[in-house]
Amino acid sequence: MPGQQLNQANPRPDPSLLPDSILEYGIKLHTEDYLAEDEIKALRSFRRAADYIAAAMIFLKSNALLEDKLTKDNIKPRLLGHWGTCPGLSLVYAHLNRIIAKTDLDALYVVGPGHGAPALLASLWIEDSLNAVTSNAQYARSKQGLSNLIAAFSSPGGPPSHINAQTPGAIHEGGELGYALSVSFGAVMDKPDLVVACVVGDGEAETGPTATAWHAFKYIDPAESGAVLPIVHVNGFKISERTIYGTMDDKEMIALFTGYGYQCCIVSDNEGDIDNNVAASMEWALAEIKKIQSAARSGKPIVKPRWPVLILRTVKGAGGPKSLHGQIIEGSFKAHQVPLPNCKTDEEELGALDAWLKSYKPDELFTGNGEPVQEILSIVPTDKEKRLGQKPESYKGYVPLDLPTWKDFAVESGSQQSSMKTVGSFLKSVAAQNKKTFRIFSPDELVSNKLDAVLEDDGRNFQWDAPSRARGGRVIEILSEHTCQGMLQGYTLTGGTGLFPSYEAFLGIVHTMMVQYSKFTKMALETTWRKDIASLNYLETSTWTRQEHNGFSHQNPSFIGAVLNLKATSARVYLPPDANCFLSTMAHCLKAKNYINLMVGSKSPSPVWLSPEEADHHCIAGASVWKFASVDEGVNPDVVLVGIGCEITFEVIAAAALLRQLAPELRVRVVNVTDLMVLGANGTHPHSLTDDAFNSLFTPDRPIVVNYHGYPVEVKGLLFGRPGVDRISIHGYSEEGSTTSPFDMMLCNGTSRYDIAIDALRGGAKHNAKVAVSAHDHESYFKHRAQKDKEYIFEHGEDPEDTFAIPTFA
Repeated sequence: MPGQQLNQANPRPDPSLLPDSILEYGIKLHTEDYLAEDEIKALRSFRRAADYIAAAMIFLKSNALLEDKLTKDNIKPRLLGHWGTCPGLSLVYAHLNRIIAKTDLDALYVVGPGHGAPALLASLWIEDSLNAVTSNAQYARSKQGLSNLIAAFSSPGGPPSHINAQTPGAIHEGGELGYALSVSFGAVMDKPDLVVACVVGDGEAETGPTATAWHAFKYIDPAESGAVLPIVHVNGFKISERTIYGTMDDKEMIALFTGYGYQCCIVSDNEGDIDNNVAASMEWALAEIKKIQSAARSGKPIVKPRWPVLILRTVKGAGGPKSLHGQIIEGSFKAHQVPLPNCKTDEEELGALDAWLKSYKPDELFTGNGEPVQEILSIVPTDKEKRLGQKPESYKGYVPLDLPTWKDFAVESGSQQSSMKTVGSFLKSVAAQNKKTFRIFSPDELVSNKLDAVLEDDGRNFQWDAPSRARGGRVIEILSEHTCQGMLQGYTLTGGTGLFPSYEAFLGIVHTMMVQYSKFTKMALETTWRKDIASLNYLETSTWTRQEHNGFSHQNPSFIGAVLNLKATSARVYLPPDANCFLSTMAHCLKAKNYINLMVGSKSPSPVWLSPEEADHHCIAGASVWKFASVDEGVNPDVVLVGIGCEITFEVIAAAALLRQLAPELRVRVVNVTDLMVLGANGTHPHSLTDDAFNSLFTPDRPIVVNYHGYPVEVKGLLFGRPGVDRISIHGYSEEGSTTSPFDMMLCNGTSRYDIAIDALRGGAKHNAKVAVSAHDHESYFKHRAQKDKEYIFEHGEDPEDTFAIPTFA
């Protein structure tokens, strides 16, 4: 029957066509009687307790310890949670506890399976980490504390079904799959004693970001950084289908991970001996990590070391209901979420739930006061800062950078300079002064983006490339935006400060990752125990205005809008108009805390409009009148011209110069906006101008012509709520352009000096009769000039001479 396969319990993968000799590359361990009997009993008791609590959290709103008969009234009105992954996550948690208690290991636990929170919360309650971060003993290790936790889970105001910033020890938001592995690798950078145990679910393993992140160990220098222990949790099913990894046999797994460059160890429940198998494999893996690190730190590094990976095969939803209504549950996709979804209304399902929960024998696991029995607590680390839920790296905040003085890198006003080359020199010094707290995570675009000065001293940190190996480079350059983003998140959340430079058009690849991260940091700020972290800093260059040579596919400023949609407490967007302003902005962003900072700028040489002192004042203000380009220093204007963005501002100033020459009767004020958030209606953003300040810059009643780097609708959205917005016209990117010239890109999108000048004439004519008399003649002339320039471009293949010469106002 169609779909019948889905109801089968974890069938063995078909034998592959690979030769048996491939198994020689896998690690074979002798695990029989590996653990002492008391250790096995403690581990099994911990797992039983965690699994019981996890299952109870999904179903029960009362009667947490089954002291009374289970009734429908004890069942929550809404059942949420994912049971299927929980037993495996509890298994790993218990064994990490045992090893930490035994060896004093410094470890964090990162969980990829998105809705595995019940297992983590249960284990955190057992080790008393939930109680450590909540007030009024809400989740204390007591009967009442346990009842509170079980009732609150996935209920309004309680912990959600996925891990989030309110989960002690968490550095990864579980809402979107694919990023646990890259986050883990970022977390261990510059922390030589830290091991991150990262569980990658076999559903998550199907994602593209996870597939690339397997290569991330090739950017880990064992002399300076810690290690990730990846644990691929293969339980065979996702929400309603087999997983790819679940259909792969051991030979195929070993072949895959051997090709990635790992040592692969298969861990399964052979004859009910899962605890011995897990314990032996974990200790083997940690010994291999230690061997690799010791070699590197003794000055004799292993070239291309093979780091360990564990393939943990478990039964989906192990320990849960075996079958119901004639269908298999345990070991099938039906165990993935809520195995008994109708237990509040169906007597058979209620009875199955009662039998399931009682099978854990909770009376043997908890004392009369509701505390875990001593046998369970015997494997919980006594040093609280060693516990997975209280490890300081997960919450202690960042180490502020030692920044050089940005004005020491300033360039002369009136010259033409690349903002990125100027900033690159500054970043080179930042990297040199912060060898353990600063890194750049970039796709393969650093040199193209003119930031290559940061490579001059130490270069890249690519351990599989001989020229880069073991040099302490601060640059991680991998052609995967997802991996860069994940590593940046892990690095930032564990105390570092990072920068993510990229081509403008391709930052959108990590749009949802950035949003997920912002949700994590929003929740983190609402806790009392998480400390401030560095901001997540994006540097967007190779912008559409100078991507005429790469064509339409490379022209996309949409990431600005993605950041604008965030909460105002998080979002910051800066468009510095020149190199000195960019230096000021970069220094500010690297010092700022808890934000998502987006900086947009040009790598091409462009005019330096402001001196360092002027740039400093301008960036502090966020927007100011540029008197040198304004008539009578901007007093009593007929029209206000606004530039937002580097090349876009150039066109505004070129328009002002043309108007000064051809329509001197028009009184023009030029304003530059470098902090986009100042435009927001009064009170909508911490940086938004008051209405009085807005009117002082833009006048209360004169027409405003805005030339904006991004999509016009973004500025419209910011200005919504400002009085008199009907006087504002907005030019911006309008999805036009291909392989052409830089100035034709402006003409195509209506952002050229001619477009701005025409709009200025139309607006000024409403308030100045002298302008109105000749407005039509001037407008016709500007349209003629635009057409002639376009014809020249198509005939000669380049812009007219002196198109981008610095305008003069003599």
